[in-house]
Parts: sequence; C-alpha cells; structure tokens
Amino acid sequence: MRLPITEKFLWDFYNVLEKLDEAYLRFPFRYRSLKESSSPELLQLRRKYERRQFSKLISYLKRKGLIRIKELEEKQALILTPKGKEKILKIKNKFIFPSKKKRKDGKWIMVAFDISERKRSLRNYFREKLIEFGFLKFQQSIWICPYDVLKEVQELARNLGIEKEVRIFLIEEQEI
Repeated sequence: MRLPITEKFLWDFYNVLEKLDEAYLRFPFRYRSLKESSSPELLQLRRKYERRQFSKLISYLKRKGLIRIKELEEKQALILTPKGKEKILKIKNKFIFPSKKKRKDGKWIMVAFDISERKRSLRNYFREKLIEFGFLKFQQSIWICPYDVLKEVQELARNLGIEKEVRIFLIEEQEI
C-alpha cells in the first residue's frame, strides 16, 4: 500500500515512538540537530528523509495542526496533537485492516460503554481491542466501525465480563 509522503512520515514517526515505548506519543528531540541524536531509530528516520524534505514536512504538519513544537528542558520537542493522533489511527487502520470486509448491508457497528473507574485497566484494554477491530472514536466511550466484527465485539465483552456495561448498535445513515 502506498501512502502520501505526509502520512508515511507520520506513520514512521509513530513507529519510532512505539519502539521507544513512549506512552503519550511524545518524544523530545532537537529536530534541527537530529544528527547529534544518539537514538538509532531517530537517525534512521532522519536518513530516510533528506534534510530539506524533513524541514518541509515538519512545517507542513505544523500548519495542518498534526504536530506542534514545544520547549522542554531547553530543547525543542516534536509533539503529536490530538488531530495528529487521530490521523495516525486512521493510517494504522489502513495497515492493520486493509482487506477487512465492510458489512454487506452498509450499516455500521456502534459500541457505547460505561465501564467504571475501578475497572480502568479493563476499560483501556477494551478500547485497545476496539482499535484493533477497526473502530474509530466517535466520542470518549462511543466507537463506530464499518467492518463486520459484531461477533468479535460480543465475544470480547463476554470474555471480559463487561457485557452489562457495553451496548452494541447497528446504525445506518439516513438522508435528510
């Protein structure tokens, strides 16, 4: 699958962050002096994009609101914005579910859940699994998906013991 250069860069940046195990999708570095970095992953990413192209990408992504530059401990940090994280989620879904079958009836699956704070780790795990199934966040606890993964979601909720806190809907778009 071929991606536009901006999506490819965001995807590569995301993979670097995952390798460095950054939980909040943040990684401080001096983006202009990337040669000085000791991280082999960042050096590899820097080599992949020529200096001029790299600078243009950074400027473009800032203009689009996908990243921002922040001063952290006298260094500049490249930080993904919420809009950038959503974009990466969409790119990730392209890679993970390129051939997943959409529902034949054209309906989408909507999952709404209210899992208590006591079960935070379970709630986070459930969200991660929804992302793996190809769901997109509609609101914090409402997720939608065009793929035929109804049985998988039902089984997941049953296995986690949260079926009473999860509601699954089939929705369809109506013209106004």
